[in-house]
Amino acid sequence: MTAVSPAPPVATGAPAVLDRCRALVRPALGEAVGRLHPWVGEMARYALGWCEAGGASVAAPVAAPGGKGVRQALAVLGAEAAGAPGRDGVPAAVAVELVHTFSLVHDDIMDGDATRRGRPAVWRAYGTGPAVLAGDALFALAVETLAGAPGGAAAVGTLSTALGDLLRGQADDLVFATRPWTGPERVRPGEYRLMAERKTGALLGCAAALGARLGGAPPATADALDRAGRHLGTAFQVIDDVLGLWGDPAVTGKPVHADLRERKKTYPVLAALDSPGPAARRLAGLLDADGDPAEAAALAEAAGGAAAARDEARRHVREAAAALASVPLAGAAGGELRALAAFLTDRAR
Repeated sequence: MTAVSPAPPVATGAPAVLDRCRALVRPALGEAVGRLHPWVGEMARYALGWCEAGGASVAAPVAAPGGKGVRQALAVLGAEAAGAPGRDGVPAAVAVELVHTFSLVHDDIMDGDATRRGRPAVWRAYGTGPAVLAGDALFALAVETLAGAPGGAAAVGTLSTALGDLLRGQADDLVFATRPWTGPERVRPGEYRLMAERKTGALLGCAAALGARLGGAPPATADALDRAGRHLGTAFQVIDDVLGLWGDPAVTGKPVHADLRERKKTYPVLAALDSPGPAARRLAGLLDADGDPAEAAALAEAAGGAAAARDEARRHVREAAAALASVPLAGAAGGELRALAAFLTDRAR
């Protein structure tokens, strides 16, 4: 495991925090992936952005927009918030990053998404069956990594709970796509919030809580970090929805308006549909008729969907800050966690 100095320099902003935590976690993550079957390991490295299909190295790792390394950072900062060195949170960071990568590999299969981070998704590059196998291997490796850490066996239950929430959130997301845009069976913003907390927030909360637990934090501190991470994850998902509708594909790595074409219910559109005025009524008619996604995105913005989504994200960031303020946190970790939350919300500005 990579050593860390007893008193690492305090990062001056969220990007610096992400860089510091990535540098701490990356060797251990590479070591874990190296334990996989060579072919499965190649698919895992491809999913992580470390190699091309076929195994050739990339000049620079393929970065995910905005959120690259967030889960790793939360685990490291969770340990530091408990007064432990960041390295104590590294097994948690590795385990959560592997689970997250597993979920992306399987999500792309379920959603039929052909690209991820600007290149073919794992299932398009290697085939559906091999991609399922790679995802399963990543999940198994995550449990093995966490269970093998000091105190990690007890933490596996926390990871399992988060995974159960993640799967429930993914199930809701898929079911929402089959429900109508309007009428009594439509998806409400409150249902979306619960789905987002499960699908995205559970794993971010788990990362922070696992790091804290491995760092020796009392249960109240780990629970507060879990709540903060869940709110942060919900904000993160809402901002991802904004970027999916109005972001630059060259930056996001995914086609614009893909969620609308797949009839996925995202917060900006649901909020726009709930607003009064002619733009919302026109949007409802257009969506019911499976109209042009670009026009639907424009109407959703005109109906206030983008502004409502940004407000929702900021609300969850405030809730995350309140959770962090509810318990004593050691050193600079509390401030770095708050800076990270603000940085992620600002992605859509």
